[in-house]
Amino acid sequence: MIYYDDHIRDFDLPAALSEVSPQRRQYALRYRQEIDQRLSVAAYRLLHRALCHEYGITEMPQFDYDDKGKPSLKGHPGIHFSLSHCRHAVVCAVSDQPVGIDIESLDIIDEHVVSSVMSENEIRLMATAGDRDIAFYRLWTMKESLYKLTGDDHGGDIKHMLEQAPPVTFETIVYPHSVCTICHYKTKK
Repeated sequence: MIYYDDHIRDFDLPAALSEVSPQRRQYALRYRQEIDQRLSVAAYRLLHRALCHEYGITEMPQFDYDDKGKPSLKGHPGIHFSLSHCRHAVVCAVSDQPVGIDIESLDIIDEHVVSSVMSENEIRLMATAGDRDIAFYRLWTMKESLYKLTGDDHGGDIKHMLEQAPPVTFETIVYPHSVCTICHYKTKK
């Protein structure tokens, strides 16, 4: 299930910091800029809301981390989640299966970035898309959500990451100022 929040500036940050777990408060306060602290707290609060709604878990989430730094829920090994944020919003995915999610703000595309991170096939796809910017951010969020799902950067070959991906499914949502993609492993039927 995907949860989305674009009200990043609409809450009292000091009050919110006092309500989150000490672990998350410390993590959020590592950031110097207030907006980054807000995004960190907003993502955590969104996860808390998702866990309450989907699983009835009311306590503040605590995280464990694997050797690659991927977080998991302490005491809830069967629940998987992924968090992401951009300038405009935060997103959270929770599931009974491994999941990855990414959101990116719609910005002007730097052509050097395109040639650095997209394969020739992806560049052709972008050229034929109705909206090239959305096509770029869709492909980019697919790559990021895949990485968050698998933890595998395919040896740093970001250009061909999607071509080398295991069997997964992607769902992309276009919001007014951002693009979001969620990634799951394909389930066998």
